[in-house]
Amino acid sequence: MTIQIRPIGGYQEVGRNMVAIKVDNEVVIFDMGLHMPNYITLTDDEEHERISTDILRQGNALPDDTVLEDWKDKVKAIIPSHAHLDHIGAIPWMASEYNCPIVATPFSMAVLRKILRDERFTLPNKMIEVESNETYKISEHLSVEFIHMTHSIPQTCMLALHTPYGVVLYADDFKFDNTPILESKPNYKALERIAKIGVKAAIVDCLYAPVEEKTPSEAVAKEMLKEVLLDMDTKGKAVIVTTFSSHIARLQSIVECGRKMKRKIVFCGRSLAKYVEAAEEVGLVKFSGMVEICAFPKHVAKKMKMVMHEGTEKYLFVVTGHQGESKAILSKIANRTLPLQLRKGDFVVFSCKTIPVPINLEQRQVLEEKLAEYHVRMFKNVHVSGHPAKEDLREFLNMVKPQHIIPFHGVPKMSKALQQLGLEHSYKQEEIHIVNNGQTITFK
Repeated sequence: MTIQIRPIGGYQEVGRNMVAIKVDNEVVIFDMGLHMPNYITLTDDEEHERISTDILRQGNALPDDTVLEDWKDKVKAIIPSHAHLDHIGAIPWMASEYNCPIVATPFSMAVLRKILRDERFTLPNKMIEVESNETYKISEHLSVEFIHMTHSIPQTCMLALHTPYGVVLYADDFKFDNTPILESKPNYKALERIAKIGVKAAIVDCLYAPVEEKTPSEAVAKEMLKEVLLDMDTKGKAVIVTTFSSHIARLQSIVECGRKMKRKIVFCGRSLAKYVEAAEEVGLVKFSGMVEICAFPKHVAKKMKMVMHEGTEKYLFVVTGHQGESKAILSKIANRTLPLQLRKGDFVVFSCKTIPVPINLEQRQVLEEKLAEYHVRMFKNVHVSGHPAKEDLREFLNMVKPQHIIPFHGVPKMSKALQQLGLEHSYKQEEIHIVNNGQTITFK
């Protein structure tokens, strides 16, 4: 007659997200993600041979699920909350060890299938699609509700595990955006409903808990892009934008700007192709006919060679490499291993934030220094986050009123910031659980 929660990854670091929840004798896994900085150091961002599970484990790119050995035969479902690689990316290497289905929204499943195709994997697990705001019955006693949320990728959901002893809410990456670009606003009614049922514990994204603000709407990022791309004089200049490949709403805003600029729009990079194809497959966007997609380096090189002859001022390029990844398209342009030649006054727009881990900070600095040699105009942080800051988290606690709070998706200072917010809301110290990967919390 208990609920046990065992973090596997993401509770002492940013990424590698995975948690197991045991209710009596049944286990559900939420997320199975990569640690992206470690994964990128082991692979080529654009083209690479499939890397072995052993190498990924040795390189700390995968969650350490050896701490789950005693629960492994009890796992009933693997349920990713959304399609970011730090939440879904480890599934190809790990899921086959579990005799259970993978359950996800259509977009997440489309992305997963493309990863499996690209990495040449075949999984034995049954793959079940569930729409946002629907409920999937796991067993006689357990069901999971996919509660629609806004984030920086489509079809993100909070996962509400309904048990005989109350709800366990997996409040993963989210923000409260009431004017989103691509989808509807968050399902507040569902959160209010489960609050009345009783939320035994909430596992809560603490990444931006130390940031004392409310995270701005994606509509703000769209206006920021318009100010740079439409309100400034780009005549005769090359324009290159880099952003998260998975940020379909941002890509839609960039495409809208490109069309108003009367430029031909080209997406360059394999990860961009993968996410855009998945979004089109499930009917979220239709870029075909408006955007040319060059997935692989040889296609990118051929296109850029043609563009140099035709004139860069006729094009808007959207490329991979916003974190400075050395083998991504933007770094190849900066290093002149691709035909596109940057000139003084050209525009390079970073519609992103540098993820603050050492490898990213170092690589971005190298990239920016190289771009500066060409005297281009760099526009940085043309971006808003997809994560909840302190005021979003305050609203969440007021709305959901969980009995217990478990911070995740952050390093200790982030967890402690959420802990402090909880104390301000009259939670007792013992009701806020800062836990380590592999540690088990039991609720009776």
